Order: sequence, then structure tokens, then C-alpha cells
Amino acid sequence: MPRLESGAWSCSCAARARHATRPGEAAPKADAMQSLSPSAGRADREASGGAAATTWRQHLVQRSVVLFVVGAFMALVLNLLQIQRNVTLFPDEVIATLFSSAWWVPPCCGTAAAVVGLLYPCIDSHLGEPHKFKREWASVMRCIAVFVGINHASAKLDFANNVQLSLTLAALSLGLWWTFDRSRSGLGLGITIAFVATLITQFLVYNGVYQYTSPDFLYIRSWLPCIFFSGGVTVGNIGRQLAMVIIV
Repeated sequence: MPRLESGAWSCSCAARARHATRPGEAAPKADAMQSLSPSAGRADREASGGAAATTWRQHLVQRSVVLFVVGAFMALVLNLLQIQRNVTLFPDEVIATLFSSAWWVPPCCGTAAAVVGLLYPCIDSHLGEPHKFKREWASVMRCIAVFVGINHASAKLDFANNVQLSLTLAALSLGLWWTFDRSRSGLGLGITIAFVATLITQFLVYNGVYQYTSPDFLYIRSWLPCIFFSGGVTVGNIGRQLAMVIIV
């Protein structure tokens, strides 16, 4: 009997020893898994970041193409109106058959529209002030209609002098900004765009690329900055709406 008891005691001790050694054997495996988990998580984050960057670039290209097409088309239509009313005069050798407009007008205006339309939402994001006032396509279409009306008025309305016409168009342009934008960034960018575009236009007219009839403000019409301001606000609203649609 003592021998049996001693044998049973020795077996139970051996079993306990085996059970005691198992956690020690599994510890290296757990350490190995823990060492691999950070690298795996880093790889997942890099993969998701790369996919997000690719998607962002695709959306940026899509928005740029849409803005370019809109700007080029609006330039063709509005420039045709100015030419028909003899407000803008181009040399005969640069007039093409496409809507009787100079060939370089649509691509230049399309590029400018793409830059401005992408700049507006970027400035909003940088300032931390997302623009949410009247953010629907119906409001954007009304804004485009008002801008076309302002451009049409610049060629159709007859005033005693250009100063009265300029003041009227300035009031209409500010009304367009107040009705469809009302943001500080939109007002600042609109003024900046009007200033830069006016300087570029003066440079082109000065070098004989084209000219305006009855210029009253350094080779151009005094109401032209109002057109650039309202155009910048309109294209900015289109760019903001496109960015919002892409995000959603």
C-alpha cells in the first residue's frame, strides 16, 4: 500500500509539472504574435491610406474636368454675347469659326474656372468654416442664371455713362454674393479674383490681343471687375457643390 500511494503521488506531481510547463511553452508564441501585430496594423493603415489617396486624386480629377467644361462653355456663350453687341472686338485673324470666338478663350476660361472652383472649398477647409448656406443644386443653378443675367445686362443696358452702368452691376454682383454665398471667404476670393483678372485683361488689351469699345478704365470697361467678381462667386458655388457631392 505505501508503494501504491507513493506511485500515485509521483504521477500526480509529474502531471502538475507538465501543466506548469505549458504556459511557459506558450509564452514565446504569444510574444511572437504581439510582435507581429504592430507591423500588421501598420500595413493595414498604409493600405487604407493609399486607397484613400487614390480615391481623393480621382475625385479631384473629376471635379477639375467638370469645372473646366462648365467654364469653357460659359465663356463661349457669354463671349459671343459681348461680340454680337460690339462690346469686345477681336482682330479678324484670330477669330475662329467656333461661335465666332478666339480659339484661346474657352481653354483659358475653363482652366481659370477649374482653379477657382477647386480653390473655394480648399479655402473653406483651411479656415475651418465649411460653407453650408443654400447648399443644393437648385440654388447653384439660380446663381448661374443670375450671373448670366448680369453679363447680359452689361451688354444690353444703355445708360447715360459707364459709371452708372458700373454702379448698377456692382450692386447686382454684391446682391448675387449676398443671396447665394454670404461667406467671408467667398467675398475675399471674389474681390481677389476680380482684381487679378482685371490686371490680366488690361495686359492683354494693352498688347493688342483684343480691345473694348468705349473704354473708360485703363483700356477696359469700368464694369468688368463686377463681371469677374460675380463669375468668381458663381464658379466657387459650383466647386463647393461638387466637393460636397463627392464627399457625400
